[in-house]
This record gives sequence, structure tokens and C-alpha cells, in this order.
Amino acid sequence: MNPVLFILAICFPVDSSAWPGFLGAGASPIDPASIPLTWTQEKNIAWDASLPGHGQSSPVIWGDQVFVTSVEGANKEKLHVICLSLKDGEIQWDYTRDSSNPETNSVYISRAAPTPVVDADRVCVFFEGGDVVALNHQGELQWHRSLSKDYGKFVNKFGLSGSPVQLDDRIAILVDDEGPSYLVCLNKTDGSVLWKTDRTSRTSWSSPAVVMIEGAPQIVCSSAGSVDGYDPGTGAVLWTWTEVGGNTATTPTTAGEGEILIAASPGRTGENTESAKKSNGKLRVRREGDLWRPEMVWRNEAATPSWASPIVAGGYAYWVNRVGVIYCLDAETGEQKYAERSKQSCWATPLVVEGRIYFFGKDGVTTVLAPGPEYRELAVNTLWDPAKPPTDNGAPQAEETTEERRGAAAMFSGPTQYGVAAVSGSLLIRVGSHVYCIRETTGE
Repeated sequence: MNPVLFILAICFPVDSSAWPGFLGAGASPIDPASIPLTWTQEKNIAWDASLPGHGQSSPVIWGDQVFVTSVEGANKEKLHVICLSLKDGEIQWDYTRDSSNPETNSVYISRAAPTPVVDADRVCVFFEGGDVVALNHQGELQWHRSLSKDYGKFVNKFGLSGSPVQLDDRIAILVDDEGPSYLVCLNKTDGSVLWKTDRTSRTSWSSPAVVMIEGAPQIVCSSAGSVDGYDPGTGAVLWTWTEVGGNTATTPTTAGEGEILIAASPGRTGENTESAKKSNGKLRVRREGDLWRPEMVWRNEAATPSWASPIVAGGYAYWVNRVGVIYCLDAETGEQKYAERSKQSCWATPLVVEGRIYFFGKDGVTTVLAPGPEYRELAVNTLWDPAKPPTDNGAPQAEETTEERRGAAAMFSGPTQYGVAAVSGSLLIRVGSHVYCIRETTGE
């Protein structure tokens, strides 16, 4: 008999202006009129915060504070947790510490990729070297632990990027690696291990998600050959779906009560092409007696994203692939409404604001679409002049040793719109060594 699902409050106290975690999990409502539809560099960039080092994580927001991470040094030996003022982008504090597991700084390996989580008391940060740090809002250390020292050094040759998820009193971190793989849950107050559930070793960079299923939260992991639901109180596996492959990067996203969008990629060399065809679609989880039953509601063989997770807006589901083709599907039936190419490929997951979907192109061009069964552009916005790209404060990267790595390094070396955060009145975009704040013009 499966254990009874431990009930935890998913709706921890949220500030009136909060974007508390990766993809905005638990975010406060956004006034759509306060987020620009169009922007220009001259009129709408309220501030541009230059950061020490380089990072791929998204910002998180609590009240008037923005928290963001970066790494610095030839071996990513210095870790930064930085607090910015939401008002003007000024650095309020910069907490730094040495990495417990330094490794070569390279564009081919993740650099401060996991996004933090924040609540009313603290910000919790996971770095890909294994360090987990909790700070209060004044930048004072509450606790630290190293997962690589606790459970073994990570050996994923591309690094880790899975972001923590949070409930009221705990955070969960997914480590899927060629070495030890596990899902671990830590107490927010002191960093103690509440539970740890081992997983089969695998190579993946996806983040878990907290999903409401029949009125209670589950931690759902979609990663390299399975989709699994966990009891957040005990770490017990509640259900598993294994008819999936290539699901190594994107986060499962909610499409309704007990309904989850999952996504998969063919991979760098097409190694997952066939399995990915049956792995993009909607999964439904229902309880039958003491058992949880997952089933695939629909699939789409064409929609295969790279890094951006699927989203739902106005009854339609959206995927965007590595060359920028946007797929619009009926969220109930999976019927494809269109497949149209946008301006650029997307690494960041699109942002839904009422009546608009923002697709953040890798190279600084954001395409804004109207939700609906027809492709309709509302705006195309450019964040920087291609002739004057943002500066990168990261260390010089090591010379790559293979043609594959050199080719990837060339693709990854330019400035990239990695991730976003938004609250009423402010849209934040992370680009390596910068955070940009975009606001409506004042008319001046």
C-alpha cells in the first residue's frame, strides 16, 4: 500500500510583489497593463545591473529585492549570491564564498545555472558544484552544505542546471547525474536532510516542479527516461511513467488539475529522435483507490523543444524548438493549430501575461504573440544592438579539446537571454553578466 500523501502548504506566504522561484512558481498576480508590450533600449530599460562573474540562472523577486547568482574565476571557484534593488538595480549586497567543488570555467559547462528560491525569511541557492546556501534578506548566512561532499562528486560532463523547488518549510533538489542520482529534500530553517530518495544514474539537466494532484502537492520530475511523482513529505515514489525519452532539459508544467505538460528533445546529435516523438504531450495523473495512475492524454511528434519548457495560455499549449519554430496545440485535444517560425531560437521559457505570450529569443529579440489558434505577432522587441552586445564579466574560458565541444562553445559564447522574472511594473531579463529591468515609459 502506498503511503498517504503528506499534505504541505504549497501556497506559502507570498509578498504582494513576488516571483519566488524558477518559472515563477508561486508568483503573485501580474497587472498586464504594467508590463510593456513593446520596448526600446532608449525608453524602456529602467536599469541595467552589471554583475560580477557570469550566470545562467533566472532572477527571483521578493518585495523590493531581486536575488540572482553568478560564478567567477578560471575554475568557477568564487560563488556569488547578489541582491539588487528592484527600484534602481543597485547592488545591496553580494555574498561570496569559495566553491566546494571547483571545475574549469567553460561555456560548454553550466555556470550558475540553477535558479534560487525565495520566501519571506530567506533565499535558498543551489550551485552546480554542489553547494547549497541559505541567506536571510540582509545577506547573512543561515546555513550551508555541500551535496557533492555529502553524496559524491558530480560527473556530468556538461554540468548541472536543475533548480530547487520549495514548499512551506522545505526545498527539494534533483541531482540526475552519471554518478549518484537522487532527489533530496532539505529543511529551509537549518539545511538538515528531511529525506533522500535515490534514483537510477542518468544524464539530465531538468528541474522538478510542484504540481497539485487531487488537491495535494506532488514533486514531479521529468528526466531522461521517466516522469515520476514523489510524496513531498516522505520522498516515496507515488507513480512512474516510462514511455518517454529525450526528456533531459525541460521542466514539467501544469496544464490543469492533475494534468502535466512534458517535453523532450532529439538531443545534440539526434540520439533521442524516435523516443522524443512520443514524449511531447500531456500526461494525466489520477488516483484509483490506493494507487496513482498516470496516462498519456495526447502526443505531438513534431513539437520537440530544446531548453524552453512548454506553457499554457488561453486554452492552448505552446512549444518552441531549437530553431525558433513555435507550435500551438489545443491544450485539451493536442490538435495542432499552427507551427510558425519566430525570430530566434529560445532558451528561456516563454512568459504568459494576460493577452500576450513573450518568446525570449536567444540573441536578444523577443517576439510577443497573441494567444489563440492563429499565429499573430503583437510586437518584436530588441534588447541590445548586435553591434554592441552586453559585456561578459566571466573568466576566460578554457580551450575546448574536441570539434564537438569547440562547435558548441562557438554557439554558446554570445550573450543569451537565459531567463526572466516579472512582477507588476517590472520585467527582468537575465543575460550572463547582466540583469535588465524593462518598464513602461513615463511619457517624459
